[in-house]
Amino acid sequence: MPDSAPHAAIELRAENVHRAFGARRVLNGISMTVTAGEIIAIVGASGSGKTVFLDHLIGLLTPDSGRILVADHDAPPDPSGHPPLVDIASAPTETLDRIRLHWAVVFQRNALFSGTIRDNIALLLRERGEFSDQQVDARARAAIAAARLDVADVLEKDRDELSGGMAKRAAIARAIAMDPIVIFYDEPTTGLDPVVAGNIHELIWRTHHQPVGSLFADSPAPPNPPPRTSVIITHDKDLLRRIGPRVLMLDAGRVCYDGPYHRFGGPDCPQARQYFQAMPVLHAGRPGERD
Repeated sequence: MPDSAPHAAIELRAENVHRAFGARRVLNGISMTVTAGEIIAIVGASGSGKTVFLDHLIGLLTPDSGRILVADHDAPPDPSGHPPLVDIASAPTETLDRIRLHWAVVFQRNALFSGTIRDNIALLLRERGEFSDQQVDARARAAIAAARLDVADVLEKDRDELSGGMAKRAAIARAIAMDPIVIFYDEPTTGLDPVVAGNIHELIWRTHHQPVGSLFADSPAPPNPPPRTSVIITHDKDLLRRIGPRVLMLDAGRVCYDGPYHRFGGPDCPQARQYFQAMPVLHAGRPGERD
C-alpha cells in the first residue's frame, strides 16, 4: 500500500481506527496516510464505512480505538520542517478550531441553511473575523463565479430556489470561499445528471490545482503556500476516470485497496473489481444515504 514519502508533509493520518455502534462494527482497523497535495478518493459499497470514516477524519466522531492525526499549519514546524501532527481526539478545542479554519467540507446533502446563498457563504467568513463587510461580499461573489454560477442570478436566491446541481455548486462555492488547505467532499455528484456532474468534476480539479492563497485578491499567497489536499467520498466512476486520484477502497470497514486509479478494479483485487463494475448503479441511486 502507498505511504508517505520519507520527506513528504503529512496532512492526515489514520492509525488502526476502530468504531462500532452497539453490536455493529463499522470500522475495523483502518490505517492510511494522506500527504499534502494529494487527491484521494475513498470508495466502497453502501455500508462499507466511507462516510463514518470521513466523520472521524473531520472530528465529528471519535474512534473507539486508534488515532486520527491532522496537520496543524499554524503551529511551529516539526524537526523536518513540516506542520506537526495533532491527535484530533485529544487536542484542545482552541487547537481544533484553529486547524479547522484551514478545512472546508462539502456535505452529501449540501447542508445549506435557510437563507440566501450570500448568507450561506458570508456566515463562516464573518466568523473568522478577518474580513470587512466589503471583503466578505467580494469574496462571496468571487466564490460563486468560481463555481460557474451566475452571480447576479444566484447571490440573493434562497437555497430552496436552487436546482440540485446549482445547490451542489453553491455548497462548493461556500467551501472554496474559505480558500482551505484541505477540502473534504462527501459524494459531490451522486444523483446529478452527467452534464452537471461533469461540471462538478472540473470544479473539483480546478480548485485542487489552484495554490492556497491564489483564489481571491484579498488573500495574497504566502511565501511558501502548502499544496491543497482533496479527500472525496464517491461512487462516481467518471469522476475517478477524469481526475485519476489515489483510490482507497473500504470493504466491511477495512482497507481492501489503496493505490492509483489506473490499477483499481484489476484482477489482483476481486472486491475492487466487483465494486468497480457496480459503481454506475450505486452512483445513480439513493442520494443522501449514509454509509
